[in-house]
Amino acid sequence: MDQALSSTIEYRDARLVDLEALVALEKLCFETDRISQRSFRQFLKSPTAQMIVAIAGGELAGYALNLYREGTALARLYSIAVEQRFRGVGIGLELLKRAESAAFQAGRFVMRLEVREDNETAIRGYRAHGYRQFGQHEDYYGDHATALRFERILRAENPPKAPRFYEQQTDFTCGAACILMARAAFDPAFRPTIAEEIRTWRAATMIYMASGLGGCGPYGLALQAHESGLEPEVWVSRPGSLFLDTVRHPDKRKVMKVVQEDFRNRIEQEGILVRQQAVSVSDLAAEIAGGATAIVLISGYRMFGKKVPHWVFAYAAQDKHIFVHDPWIEDKRGETFSDAANLPIPFAEFDRMARFGKSRLSAAVILRRES
Repeated sequence: MDQALSSTIEYRDARLVDLEALVALEKLCFETDRISQRSFRQFLKSPTAQMIVAIAGGELAGYALNLYREGTALARLYSIAVEQRFRGVGIGLELLKRAESAAFQAGRFVMRLEVREDNETAIRGYRAHGYRQFGQHEDYYGDHATALRFERILRAENPPKAPRFYEQQTDFTCGAACILMARAAFDPAFRPTIAEEIRTWRAATMIYMASGLGGCGPYGLALQAHESGLEPEVWVSRPGSLFLDTVRHPDKRKVMKVVQEDFRNRIEQEGILVRQQAVSVSDLAAEIAGGATAIVLISGYRMFGKKVPHWVFAYAAQDKHIFVHDPWIEDKRGETFSDAANLPIPFAEFDRMARFGKSRLSAAVILRRES
């Protein structure tokens, strides 16, 4: 490429008029795992995607595509490409920097990406720019190649150390999966298993929810944490039985009420502290700073678009963000471990999501190592 031309490169947000040029560029740059015309069109219209293009001499020279997971401060560099004729003059690095800046402006805290294990040039470039490898995906690409996972913190130099992540193995065991992650956080030798997950759920479940199998409430989870050797403390914004307004059948409501009354009686017998107060992000950050972790009830709508109660595991607070492991990985949306683990959520956003239903129910189980 002409060096004089490199000084006249324009960088801007992609537009629908770029669609055909993007498809052509994709065919030139990649032999497999290409983004289709339909997908490009969807990305250009999506509020959770942002694409920056480089225009050199009136031609599309490259692009960078960010994806944003709603309700978190996480950005994913889904794809970046520079056409062969325009390489060697810094377009790729500039696109990366602009993608990071765009993510920063969008309120994101971490940029993550995947790169082919055999793409040594790209790997060297990411490392030189401050990215660190934190995992890998076997058999990730269409030709069965391995993808290496890299990330870079956009607002802080030293991200908090993350405990072991565990993905829930069923649609209804988020609370149990969080208990297992809490146990692993305090005991690194502990290895969560699906058998332990189901066993924990069976002991903590309230039997029924709006549909499907039953979910877990704060009292049942606190009892299971206590029986696992942790010291739990329940924070809940209102007294009595919870989630009854999501179940219409009177017999199911009766069973749920009986189960929760039993849980509360056992909580009292075990001497587990119950605070009748909403969970504020400032209180949660203070508890974590004191060495605790927490299982926090959130609205699934803000995480993955479903109006269901959902539990996440909060383990760190840094730079006005709460760091959580979300045990739910939405396979239907193509999510991976990268989209669910070590999620930095801005304080303001966490305060919004940590409320469920019309009653704005707030609940958490604060967990400490047994003294």
